[in-house]
Amino acid sequence: MALIAARRSVMTLFSAPLCVQSHRVRIVLAEKDITVDVINIDPDDKPEDLSDLNPYNSVPTLVDRDLALYGPQVITEYLDERFPHPPLMPVDPVSRAAARLALYRIERDWYSVAEEAEANGFKLPAKSRKILLESLVASADIFALKPYFLSDEFSLVDCAILPILWRLPAYGIAPNSVPKPVAAYAKRLFARPSFKHSLTDAERELRP
Repeated sequence: MALIAARRSVMTLFSAPLCVQSHRVRIVLAEKDITVDVINIDPDDKPEDLSDLNPYNSVPTLVDRDLALYGPQVITEYLDERFPHPPLMPVDPVSRAAARLALYRIERDWYSVAEEAEANGFKLPAKSRKILLESLVASADIFALKPYFLSDEFSLVDCAILPILWRLPAYGIAPNSVPKPVAAYAKRLFARPSFKHSLTDAERELRP
């Protein structure tokens, strides 16, 4: 793919249409109504200048003027601080640490499975499906505690969870096998205008 630096606006997100990590960044952008040039790339034909911006040559990669950021958690926390309204992380240190711990566990337990699925054309081995479903079942009571995950307000934790839940049918996890509190949470948050706006055409097709 040719160089595309000349096309950049003030802020550019290099994304991929089915990338679960890119999706969580797009949700944050939509939630904060940030004007951004989203460049959905072909993972097999990446822009030549992406490797100049990101030594891992990966998406998501965010460019804000002279700053290039990679790593979804780095990007989402930067966006939350750069555009503080609405805030997507708690103000007090204890609650903020709890949110970061939840994000760490989601990354370890759920995103590892999601990225395995992406690497295999969404063909997820039965063992990995079982691990993910069992983790959701174990978390069901937490989903029922508050309107959002561990919070009374929509947060970066929700932004990380929603792309996983959206992809469950594509992973071979039947909707009727998902615990009721998780299914109710997903249905309610999928209806948010910001979530709908975050979806690419390819992602919409994951839930026909």
